[in-house]
Amino acid sequence: MAGAMIGLEEQIKILGLIIDRKLTFNSHVKYICTKVLNIYKHLSRSAKINWGLRSEIIRTIYVSVIEPIVLYAASVWATAAQKLTIQKHLNAVQRGFAQKIIKSYRTVSLPAALALARLLPLDLRVQEAARLYRAKRGKQQDVLGDRLVETKKCFLDALHPAQEIGINYAKLEDISDPSVGKSDREGLQIFTDGSKIGGKVGAALVYWRDGIETGKKKFLLESYCSVYQAEMYALYRATDVAIKCKDKQINIYSDSKSSLETIQNLKSYHPLAFEIRQNLKKLKDKQKIIRLFWIRAHVGVEGNERADQLAKEAAITKKTAPDYDACPISFVKRHIRYETVKIWQHRYEITEKAAVTKSFFPTVEGANAILRRLTLTPALVQVFSGHGGFSEYLHRFKCKEGPGCVCDETVDESILHLLIDCPQHSRIREDLHQQIQIELCRGSIPAILESNASRKIFLEFCLKIARIVIERNRTR
Repeated sequence: MAGAMIGLEEQIKILGLIIDRKLTFNSHVKYICTKVLNIYKHLSRSAKINWGLRSEIIRTIYVSVIEPIVLYAASVWATAAQKLTIQKHLNAVQRGFAQKIIKSYRTVSLPAALALARLLPLDLRVQEAARLYRAKRGKQQDVLGDRLVETKKCFLDALHPAQEIGINYAKLEDISDPSVGKSDREGLQIFTDGSKIGGKVGAALVYWRDGIETGKKKFLLESYCSVYQAEMYALYRATDVAIKCKDKQINIYSDSKSSLETIQNLKSYHPLAFEIRQNLKKLKDKQKIIRLFWIRAHVGVEGNERADQLAKEAAITKKTAPDYDACPISFVKRHIRYETVKIWQHRYEITEKAAVTKSFFPTVEGANAILRRLTLTPALVQVFSGHGGFSEYLHRFKCKEGPGCVCDETVDESILHLLIDCPQHSRIREDLHQQIQIELCRGSIPAILESNASRKIFLEFCLKIARIVIERNRTR
């Protein structure tokens, strides 16, 4: 071209994404892994086991900095994350951060570290991010069948900025406020509400004039819809009623502040909010006075209580086809996360690593439910992982001559032996049994941890034994 030869490049970088000739994306993954590992090197200097950055700070850094770097343009290269070579790169990155979050030894395996840190494997997060990206753009999802995802309106469909109207709502905080159902009785009053009960979703609105109920409407939404959608749909139908009625002044009340804020935000392209703003524009063009109010729920406002009752009735008793069936992104997101956790659980079960951790937490979902209520300490992590000041572990890394326990040199001094079998701690074990009334064995440990009544007592028992043994092995 113009006398110059145009060479063929093996790879190019477009908007931060490295695309190679064969679309393997190996170069891109290596690039982001190197970038993240450089951050880890700086972080590791100030995040040691017993001092430095706290676990919460490291988790925040990981979630808000590391994951976004890795997940950037995930929808493009997600298929590459299914390859073992790519997974190894991602695992090498994630293992260090997981160990820093839980303050564990560097020898703790990746499956154990992820379960204790409550982190999804990075390759599964990449797949999850790609699926969610496609769902947000209206791509068909298996879980929905022929149903459509609730997608945002295109900004090109919005009104010209010069035609937009300012939307505000008043807050009626107190039931004793004279504005609630008293001074605003001029014209039509419309109370709206949405409800989800028994896995069913309903919405309703009720009209009042001069303090007397004059009409009502009930609507059914699909069972996967959210309460937020029900509140928004009720407001949308209220504006429809306002357009058709003859009243010059209409007051609309809702107890959903988030819905009113969405309507107020002109940059929000939620489809229902978009339609509501269009209706409000029509009302203004008709010279009608429309006022929006937020009222506190369940404080005795008669119109609001009546709308709530009707919304529940619509959810439970209405047998017609749904008035609104757009699937919210939150439902798709929950389904994607459910499938991701199933894959993670399968990996967790078949791996030969994390045997001690699996004795405490046989499922990753159960581990997440329990660990989110606990504050992990380095000593507790040593108990859950088995990597700590125990003879079996110390001998494995040539820090002690033998792995035997003080009770019997032929028996390895592992954390499970110390907690369940070692006669040195039989008195403490008996005290535990008297307190929780559950026989301590390998099979009963998960049930003990799941019980709110026995969890704290059991963990204190574990820490007491662990500290005794760690101190004894330190002095020898």
